[in-house]
Amino acid sequence: MDEDLEQRMRALAADLAAHRFGETDPRLRAALAEAVTALGRLTDVLGTTPATPGGLHAAAPLDVVVPVLGVDGCSAGWVGALLEPGAPRPRVVVAPTIAELVAMVRESTGIHVVGIDIPIGLPDATIRQADVLARRALPGKAASVFSTLTRAAYAAPNRLEADAVNRGLVGQGVGAQAFALRDRIREVDAWLRSRPTVTVLEIHPEVSFAAMTGEPILAGKKTDQGQSARLEALAAAGIARPSALRGQGYAADDVLDACAVAWSAARHAAGLARPLPDPPEVFSDGIHAAIWA
Repeated sequence: MDEDLEQRMRALAADLAAHRFGETDPRLRAALAEAVTALGRLTDVLGTTPATPGGLHAAAPLDVVVPVLGVDGCSAGWVGALLEPGAPRPRVVVAPTIAELVAMVRESTGIHVVGIDIPIGLPDATIRQADVLARRALPGKAASVFSTLTRAAYAAPNRLEADAVNRGLVGQGVGAQAFALRDRIREVDAWLRSRPTVTVLEIHPEVSFAAMTGEPILAGKKTDQGQSARLEALAAAGIARPSALRGQGYAADDVLDACAVAWSAARHAAGLARPLPDPPEVFSDGIHAAIWA
Protein backbone atom coordinates (compact mmCIF):
# COMPACT_ATOMS: atom_id res chain seq x y z
CA MET A 1 0.00 0.00 0.00
CA ASP A 2 1.32 3.47 -0.90
CA GLU A 3 2.62 5.22 2.24
CA ASP A 4 0.97 8.54 1.31
CA LEU A 5 -2.38 6.81 0.85
CA GLU A 6 -1.97 5.00 4.17
CA GLN A 7 -1.24 8.31 5.92
CA ARG A 8 -4.29 9.94 4.32
CA MET A 9 -6.48 7.04 5.41
CA ARG A 10 -5.17 7.24 8.99
CA ALA A 11 -5.74 11.00 9.01
CA LEU A 12 -9.31 10.53 7.78
CA ALA A 13 -9.98 7.91 10.47
CA ALA A 14 -8.58 10.26 13.10
CA ASP A 15 -10.67 13.17 11.85
CA LEU A 16 -13.85 11.10 11.90
CA ALA A 17 -13.07 9.81 15.39
CA ALA A 18 -12.43 13.32 16.67
CA HIS A 19 -15.87 14.52 15.56
CA ARG A 20 -18.18 11.54 15.91
CA PHE A 21 -18.78 11.75 19.65
CA GLY A 22 -20.41 15.15 19.68
CA GLU A 23 -23.18 14.28 17.26
CA THR A 24 -26.69 14.11 18.67
CA ASP A 25 -28.45 12.06 15.99
CA PRO A 26 -27.98 8.40 17.05
CA ARG A 27 -28.19 7.23 13.43
CA LEU A 28 -25.38 9.58 12.44
CA ARG A 29 -23.31 8.51 15.44
CA ALA A 30 -23.75 4.86 14.48
CA ALA A 31 -22.85 5.52 10.84
CA LEU A 32 -19.74 7.46 11.77
CA ALA A 33 -18.65 4.80 14.26
CA GLU A 34 -19.06 2.10 11.59
CA ALA A 35 -17.12 4.18 9.07
CA VAL A 36 -14.26 4.76 11.52
CA THR A 37 -14.04 1.06 12.34
CA ALA A 38 -14.15 -0.02 8.69
CA LEU A 39 -11.53 2.53 7.68
CA GLY A 40 -9.26 1.51 10.54
CA ARG A 41 -9.52 -2.17 9.63
CA LEU A 42 -8.84 -1.45 5.95
CA THR A 43 -5.77 0.58 6.92
CA ASP A 44 -4.45 -2.21 9.13
CA VAL A 45 -5.01 -4.85 6.46
CA LEU A 46 -3.41 -2.83 3.66
CA GLY A 47 -0.76 -1.06 5.73
CA THR A 48 2.98 -1.44 5.29
CA THR A 49 3.87 -2.20 8.91
CA PRO A 50 6.50 -4.97 8.90
CA ALA A 51 5.72 -8.37 10.36
CA THR A 52 7.67 -9.87 13.23
CA PRO A 53 9.35 -13.28 12.84
CA GLY A 54 6.28 -14.84 14.49
CA GLY A 55 4.05 -13.60 11.66
CA LEU A 56 2.21 -10.99 13.72
CA HIS A 57 2.34 -7.32 12.83
CA ALA A 58 3.77 -4.69 15.13
CA ALA A 59 1.48 -1.67 15.36
CA ALA A 60 2.40 1.60 13.69
CA PRO A 61 2.96 4.61 15.97
CA LEU A 62 -0.37 5.93 17.19
CA ASP A 63 -1.71 9.46 16.92
CA VAL A 64 -3.94 10.31 19.88
CA VAL A 65 -7.01 11.97 18.37
CA VAL A 66 -9.20 12.46 21.47
CA PRO A 67 -8.51 12.31 25.23
CA VAL A 68 -8.64 8.78 26.67
CA LEU A 69 -7.89 7.25 30.05
CA GLY A 70 -6.21 3.91 30.77
CA VAL A 71 -6.75 2.49 34.27
CA ASP A 72 -5.09 -0.21 36.36
CA GLY A 73 -5.57 -1.27 39.95
CA CYS A 74 -2.93 -0.31 42.52
CA SER A 75 -2.50 -0.35 46.31
CA ALA A 76 -3.95 3.19 46.50
CA GLY A 77 -7.03 2.11 44.58
CA TRP A 78 -6.78 2.94 40.88
CA VAL A 79 -4.06 4.60 38.80
CA GLY A 80 -4.82 6.18 35.45
CA ALA A 81 -2.74 7.21 32.44
CA LEU A 82 -4.37 10.13 30.61
CA LEU A 83 -3.55 10.58 26.92
CA GLU A 84 -4.49 13.85 25.24
CA PRO A 85 -3.91 15.12 21.70
CA GLY A 86 -0.74 17.19 21.59
CA ALA A 87 0.36 16.26 25.12
CA PRO A 88 4.03 15.23 25.27
CA ARG A 89 3.46 12.25 27.57
CA PRO A 90 0.78 10.43 29.59
CA ARG A 91 -0.36 12.18 32.76
CA VAL A 92 -0.62 9.94 35.81
CA VAL A 93 -3.64 10.30 38.12
CA VAL A 94 -4.65 8.30 41.21
CA ALA A 95 -7.88 7.90 43.21
CA PRO A 96 -9.31 5.39 45.70
CA THR A 97 -12.33 4.41 43.56
CA ILE A 98 -12.96 4.11 39.85
CA ALA A 99 -15.86 6.55 40.04
CA GLU A 100 -13.69 9.17 41.77
CA LEU A 101 -10.84 8.68 39.32
CA VAL A 102 -13.00 9.17 36.24
CA ALA A 103 -14.91 12.08 37.79
CA MET A 104 -11.65 13.80 38.76
CA VAL A 105 -10.27 13.56 35.22
CA ARG A 106 -13.55 14.67 33.66
CA GLU A 107 -13.50 17.87 35.71
CA SER A 108 -10.73 19.17 33.46
CA THR A 109 -10.68 16.88 30.43
CA GLY A 110 -13.43 15.60 28.18
CA ILE A 111 -12.30 12.00 27.93
CA HIS A 112 -14.04 9.88 25.31
CA VAL A 113 -12.93 6.37 26.26
CA VAL A 114 -12.00 4.75 29.58
CA GLY A 115 -10.10 1.46 29.37
CA ILE A 116 -9.80 -0.66 32.51
CA ASP A 117 -7.70 -3.71 33.28
CA ILE A 118 -10.54 -5.60 34.97
CA PRO A 119 -13.13 -8.11 33.74
CA ILE A 120 -16.24 -6.36 32.42
CA GLY A 121 -19.34 -8.38 31.58
CA LEU A 122 -19.68 -11.30 34.00
CA PRO A 123 -20.86 -14.69 32.71
CA ASP A 124 -23.85 -16.52 34.11
CA ALA A 125 -22.92 -20.18 33.61
CA THR A 126 -20.16 -20.28 30.99
CA ILE A 127 -16.47 -19.55 30.49
CA ARG A 128 -15.89 -16.16 28.84
CA GLN A 129 -14.52 -16.36 25.31
CA ALA A 130 -12.63 -13.12 25.98
CA ASP A 131 -10.39 -14.95 28.46
CA VAL A 132 -9.95 -17.98 26.20
CA LEU A 133 -8.96 -15.87 23.19
CA ALA A 134 -6.70 -13.58 25.20
CA ARG A 135 -4.71 -16.56 26.46
CA ARG A 136 -4.49 -17.87 22.92
CA ALA A 137 -3.08 -14.50 21.81
CA LEU A 138 -0.31 -14.69 24.44
CA PRO A 139 1.86 -17.75 23.77
CA GLY A 140 4.32 -18.08 26.62
CA LYS A 141 2.36 -15.52 28.66
CA ALA A 142 -1.08 -17.13 28.83
CA ALA A 143 -0.92 -17.47 32.62
CA SER A 144 -1.30 -13.69 32.89
CA VAL A 145 -4.98 -14.09 31.91
CA PHE A 146 -7.10 -15.71 34.60
CA SER A 147 -10.60 -17.09 34.10
CA THR A 148 -13.34 -14.68 35.10
CA LEU A 149 -15.75 -16.21 37.59
CA THR A 150 -19.49 -16.34 37.16
CA ARG A 151 -21.53 -13.47 38.54
CA ALA A 152 -22.98 -15.74 41.22
CA ALA A 153 -19.50 -16.76 42.36
CA TYR A 154 -18.43 -13.13 42.79
CA ALA A 155 -21.55 -12.58 44.88
CA ALA A 156 -20.43 -15.27 47.34
CA PRO A 157 -19.05 -13.93 50.65
CA ASN A 158 -15.84 -15.99 50.67
CA ARG A 159 -13.62 -18.05 48.39
CA LEU A 160 -14.86 -21.40 49.72
CA GLU A 161 -18.46 -20.63 48.83
CA ALA A 162 -17.44 -19.01 45.55
CA ASP A 163 -15.54 -22.17 44.65
CA ALA A 164 -18.61 -24.33 45.26
CA VAL A 165 -20.84 -22.01 43.23
CA ASN A 166 -18.45 -21.76 40.29
CA ARG A 167 -17.81 -25.51 40.19
CA GLY A 168 -21.51 -26.12 40.09
CA LEU A 169 -22.04 -23.73 37.19
CA VAL A 170 -19.00 -24.19 34.95
CA GLY A 171 -17.01 -27.03 36.50
CA GLN A 172 -14.05 -24.87 37.47
CA GLY A 173 -12.74 -23.95 40.88
CA VAL A 174 -11.80 -20.49 42.08
CA GLY A 175 -8.14 -19.52 42.17
CA ALA A 176 -6.72 -17.14 44.73
CA GLN A 177 -5.93 -14.44 42.14
CA ALA A 178 -9.39 -14.57 40.62
CA PHE A 179 -11.10 -14.19 43.97
CA ALA A 180 -8.61 -11.56 45.20
CA LEU A 181 -9.96 -9.22 42.54
CA ARG A 182 -13.56 -9.78 43.63
CA ASP A 183 -14.01 -6.38 45.30
CA ARG A 184 -12.49 -4.48 42.37
CA ILE A 185 -14.61 -6.39 39.86
CA ARG A 186 -17.79 -5.73 41.83
CA GLU A 187 -16.83 -2.05 42.20
CA VAL A 188 -16.42 -1.58 38.44
CA ASP A 189 -19.55 -3.61 37.74
CA ALA A 190 -21.61 -1.41 40.08
CA TRP A 191 -20.12 1.74 38.53
CA LEU A 192 -20.99 0.53 35.02
CA ARG A 193 -24.55 -0.13 36.14
CA SER A 194 -24.77 3.56 37.13
CA ARG A 195 -24.44 4.22 33.37
CA PRO A 196 -21.44 6.57 33.20
CA THR A 197 -21.70 8.75 30.09
CA VAL A 198 -18.41 7.59 28.60
CA THR A 199 -17.36 4.53 26.61
CA VAL A 200 -15.85 1.95 28.97
CA LEU A 201 -13.77 -0.98 27.70
CA GLU A 202 -12.04 -3.97 29.22
CA ILE A 203 -8.39 -4.00 28.17
CA HIS A 204 -5.67 -6.43 29.21
CA PRO A 205 -2.19 -4.82 29.29
CA GLU A 206 -0.33 -7.94 28.14
CA VAL A 207 -2.64 -8.29 25.14
CA SER A 208 -2.03 -4.60 24.37
CA PHE A 209 1.74 -4.96 24.60
CA ALA A 210 1.57 -8.00 22.30
CA ALA A 211 -0.47 -5.95 19.82
CA MET A 212 2.13 -3.16 19.98
CA THR A 213 5.16 -5.33 19.34
CA GLY A 214 3.69 -8.24 17.39
CA GLU A 215 4.46 -10.75 20.14
CA PRO A 216 4.09 -11.03 23.93
CA ILE A 217 6.68 -9.42 26.19
CA LEU A 218 7.86 -12.43 28.17
CA ALA A 219 9.98 -10.63 30.77
CA GLY A 220 8.09 -10.08 34.04
CA LYS A 221 6.53 -6.66 34.44
CA LYS A 222 8.04 -6.16 37.90
CA THR A 223 11.61 -6.78 36.71
CA ASP A 224 13.99 -4.13 35.39
CA GLN A 225 14.23 -6.01 32.10
CA GLY A 226 10.47 -6.24 31.78
CA GLN A 227 9.91 -2.58 32.57
CA SER A 228 12.57 -1.49 30.09
CA ALA A 229 10.97 -3.67 27.40
CA ARG A 230 7.55 -2.17 28.11
CA LEU A 231 8.86 1.39 28.02
CA GLU A 232 10.52 0.65 24.68
CA ALA A 233 7.30 -0.87 23.33
CA LEU A 234 5.28 2.15 24.41
CA ALA A 235 7.81 4.56 22.87
CA ALA A 236 7.77 2.66 19.56
CA ALA A 237 3.96 2.79 19.61
CA GLY A 238 3.98 6.57 20.05
CA ILE A 239 3.51 6.75 23.84
CA ALA A 240 6.31 8.65 25.60
CA ARG A 241 7.57 7.85 29.09
CA PRO A 242 4.78 8.82 31.55
CA SER A 243 4.99 11.85 33.82
CA ALA A 244 5.70 9.58 36.82
CA LEU A 245 6.60 5.90 37.06
CA ARG A 246 5.92 5.43 40.75
CA GLY A 247 4.45 7.34 43.67
CA GLN A 248 2.40 7.09 46.83
CA GLY A 249 0.30 3.96 46.46
CA TYR A 250 1.31 2.91 42.95
CA ALA A 251 4.32 1.16 41.38
CA ALA A 252 6.03 1.32 38.00
CA ASP A 253 4.30 -1.82 36.70
CA ASP A 254 0.91 -0.31 37.58
CA VAL A 255 1.69 2.83 35.57
CA LEU A 256 3.06 0.91 32.58
CA ASP A 257 -0.02 -1.30 32.54
CA ALA A 258 -2.24 1.81 32.65
CA CYS A 259 -0.29 3.28 29.71
CA ALA A 260 -0.79 0.10 27.68
CA VAL A 261 -4.50 0.19 28.48
CA ALA A 262 -4.63 3.86 27.42
CA TRP A 263 -2.95 2.94 24.12
CA SER A 264 -5.68 0.45 23.30
CA ALA A 265 -8.33 2.96 24.40
CA ALA A 266 -6.84 5.48 21.97
CA ARG A 267 -6.87 2.85 19.23
CA HIS A 268 -10.56 2.28 19.92
CA ALA A 269 -11.22 6.01 19.63
CA ALA A 270 -9.46 6.00 16.26
CA GLY A 271 -11.38 2.95 15.02
CA LEU A 272 -8.31 0.69 15.05
CA ALA A 273 -8.93 -1.58 18.06
CA ARG A 274 -10.26 -5.13 17.84
CA PRO A 275 -12.41 -7.00 20.37
CA LEU A 276 -11.77 -10.53 21.55
CA PRO A 277 -14.23 -12.06 20.72
CA ASP A 278 -15.65 -10.22 17.73
CA PRO A 279 -18.50 -9.53 18.22
CA PRO A 280 -18.37 -9.33 22.02
CA GLU A 281 -20.41 -11.74 24.13
CA VAL A 282 -23.39 -10.42 26.07
CA PHE A 283 -24.62 -12.14 29.22
CA SER A 284 -27.70 -11.46 31.36
CA ASP A 285 -26.15 -8.23 32.67
CA GLY A 286 -26.43 -6.75 29.17
CA ILE A 287 -22.80 -5.57 29.24
CA HIS A 288 -20.55 -6.34 26.26
CA ALA A 289 -17.83 -8.78 27.33
CA ALA A 290 -14.67 -8.45 25.25
CA ILE A 291 -11.00 -7.62 25.67
CA TRP A 292 -9.94 -4.82 23.31
CA ALA A 293 -6.49 -4.21 21.82
